[in-house]
Amino acid sequence: MSYLVDTSVWSLALRRDALDSTPEVDELKRALEAGNEIFVTGLVLQELLQGFNKPKAYDQIVEYFALLPFIVPDREDYIQAANLRNQCRRKGIQVGTIDALLAQLCVDREIEILTTDKDFSQIAKAAPLKVWS
Repeated sequence: MSYLVDTSVWSLALRRDALDSTPEVDELKRALEAGNEIFVTGLVLQELLQGFNKPKAYDQIVEYFALLPFIVPDREDYIQAANLRNQCRRKGIQVGTIDALLAQLCVDREIEILTTDKDFSQIAKAAPLKVWS
């Protein structure tokens, strides 16, 4: 199984004060231990780094994420993300720009998204997005 892991899961997994685990964090740990492909993209990395203001944590995230396969959106990804967002809107589903792009990257590359963000389940009602559950 291959996953694009959303910021919502990474931020929970990387919190030092997290006492309770979530099913999504548990799945991330299982996938990493099993050697499954875990993808990251620039938007997720940026969102994570913006949430950590301690230099040591910041540097650790940069170092760790350098080991993960990186998806770089191209022009067609942005065009298709706009189409996906418009398709959702026609069905009454509100989708943010970043979520539309992340969903499109997953759809195009046939990668499942690992997220706690319920917006992706809504997107999956209008597009062939696979959301881990």
